[in-house]
Amino acid sequence: MRTMKLGTSNLEVPVIAVGCMRINSLGQAEAEKFVQTALEAGANFFDHADIYGGGKCEEIFADAIHMNDDVREKIILQSKCGIRQGMFDFSKEHILNSVDGILKRLKTDYLDVLLLHRPDALVEPEEVAEAFDKLESSGKVRHFGVSNQKPMQIELLKKHVKQPLVANQLQMSITNATMISNGINVNMENDAAVDRDGSILDYSRLHDMTIQPWSPFQYGFFEGVFLGNEKFPELNQKIDEIAAKYEVSNTTIAIAWLLRHPAKMQPVTGTMNLERILDCCKAADITLTREEWYEIYRAAGNVLP
Repeated sequence: MRTMKLGTSNLEVPVIAVGCMRINSLGQAEAEKFVQTALEAGANFFDHADIYGGGKCEEIFADAIHMNDDVREKIILQSKCGIRQGMFDFSKEHILNSVDGILKRLKTDYLDVLLLHRPDALVEPEEVAEAFDKLESSGKVRHFGVSNQKPMQIELLKKHVKQPLVANQLQMSITNATMISNGINVNMENDAAVDRDGSILDYSRLHDMTIQPWSPFQYGFFEGVFLGNEKFPELNQKIDEIAAKYEVSNTTIAIAWLLRHPAKMQPVTGTMNLERILDCCKAADITLTREEWYEIYRAAGNVLP
């Protein structure tokens, strides 16, 4: 598996992150097979969140991978906290308690990466900074980041947080690519020109902050996958055409499209299907041409100005 540096850190990570949000849909034997399949493909970066399965997903993962000190040294664990029932909570107390719960469920002493899960409208950056300092000094968390945040929200955190924010997990796919389209349609009077995220793509590149696209196969907000979907005939025809050229699946090409962007993104998979996780990993070995990348972009309904 090809690797990359996560943000400004020295943490070497695979370019594909394995999302574990749905691992609670698997039985024990299935979960073990899934984790082992990912590891054999070189995908040893596992993404979690304390709310996935109400915490059950982290427990299932730890059992599936047979967590011990030897195993822990060979994997990279990322989890997220900050979402509570009906609210967001970036208070110092909640962050610290959440991390303790995460570590217990994952049967580990530390997280490689902790992300704040979506923005909290009532965030007090000073409290976040205190929590991060305590987590870092205690050795419980080694690197920090955010999810679904725009530049000014990140800058507000950075005013007080001294640790580098190495990653930002954002929804992105071929059909959910507004952060790309608003950069192409600058100064245009069309919907694609609307800046919905404060130019987070350019900001991330300027500050060497890794974007982790989540739901890389979804369109809309969990409305379904675009691959093989009759709602996207032109897109699927183009993806299938390019997939045939490289002798890979359409899944591989969808991930390769994200990896082709020079922002050096790290897509987060969500599948629990063994064949599909392997197809995702194969994308690390494919570099689409500029022409192919734009052909797919246009086939998704994006119009160049």
